[in-house]
Amino acid sequence: MEFTPVDHPLVQEKLRLLRDVSTSPKEFRALLAEVSVLLAYEALRDLPLETVSVETPVATASAVRLRNGQPVLVPILRAGLGMSDGILRVVPEASVGHIGLYRDHDTHQPVEYYRKLPADIAGRDVLLLDPMLATGGSAVAALDLLKSVGVRSLRLICLVAAPEGVRAVAAAHPDVPMFGAALDSHLNQDAYIVPGLGDAGDRLFGTL
Repeated sequence: MEFTPVDHPLVQEKLRLLRDVSTSPKEFRALLAEVSVLLAYEALRDLPLETVSVETPVATASAVRLRNGQPVLVPILRAGLGMSDGILRVVPEASVGHIGLYRDHDTHQPVEYYRKLPADIAGRDVLLLDPMLATGGSAVAALDLLKSVGVRSLRLICLVAAPEGVRAVAAAHPDVPMFGAALDSHLNQDAYIVPGLGDAGDRLFGTL
């Protein structure tokens, strides 16, 4: 599937501040959490529903509920944690899994070092969270992992993406929709997104 840019004015205003090199880690954390809520709202727009009856204080009403229960958030460690924190404010009953991947600085390939997922994740709607979709290697590896344990309903949410990463995910997982605040220009020689916003994990946790 194609990348869907979320061009809401509030998303774009917060993205401007996230890009700014002068934004402090405290401000960066707050902004990332806020913009993640807005991105998730768009990504979750087509969650499957089912019709049920509910008793109001006055009468029986027809209503809908999420067919697969509350979604599962799966941040890619460590930067993805800043996105899950925000989304949990609006879906506090969501389960949270974790996938630990780091990018080898020489090969730029993802290396898995941790995974912990809900036992019933296969039948749930899953949001994979990673602020930066650069080469796409980490996202493809995480999607491979999630599909290997039976997950079929997947959505990828990032903050900014490079065309190279979008193409890589679309080629490996054409059934997975991608959502983000911006599709940037390209990757530089160090596989960083241009103009991007630097290393999201470092900016989030103040480890520059």
